[in-house]
Amino acid sequence: MTAPSGVTRLLLVCHASTQATVRAAFPSDEPLDGRGLRQAAGLAGHFGHGPAACAAELRCTQTATALGLRIDPDPLLADCDHGRWSGRTLEEVEAAEPEALAAWLTDPGAAPHGGESVAGLLGRVAGWLSNRAPGRTVAITHPSFIRAAVVHALGAPAPAFWRVDVAPLARVALTGRGGRWRLSYPA
Repeated sequence: MTAPSGVTRLLLVCHASTQATVRAAFPSDEPLDGRGLRQAAGLAGHFGHGPAACAAELRCTQTATALGLRIDPDPLLADCDHGRWSGRTLEEVEAAEPEALAAWLTDPGAAPHGGESVAGLLGRVAGWLSNRAPGRTVAITHPSFIRAAVVHALGAPAPAFWRVDVAPLARVALTGRGGRWRLSYPA
């Protein structure tokens, strides 16, 4: 399907499941788990066989490969940097650093883990969206990136980031023109 002149169509695809997904842990550069590999392979060809903009993390490149897509690396599609919390479960972080976790969950500008704040992520995603050329793009990325894209597309306040859930292999379609974005249902 060709986009009308000047229209950008994005299909953001979340990577398949990993052990961090199952454990409710802050992700590191982990591979897909067996279930994630099987589910992604079951969708092979569903998005065509062309190039896909892809985050560099292993879980994204494995998802793109299982889907039968050619990888076009894009470092701006990276996951939120969770700093020293990477690989730890939410429960572990809450037990060790309850005040820091509470700050991160309520203040989009906070980055007590030493990584990227939600506000920083929102800015990075807004920049990525503003540089999309007209046409169709499939992008394999992370739940945090997709949440931020939805918040931006809707013009929602930064705390809305915590009200968007993105499951493994979820798909979100955005249509943009002239810097304005609409959330649409993927076909």
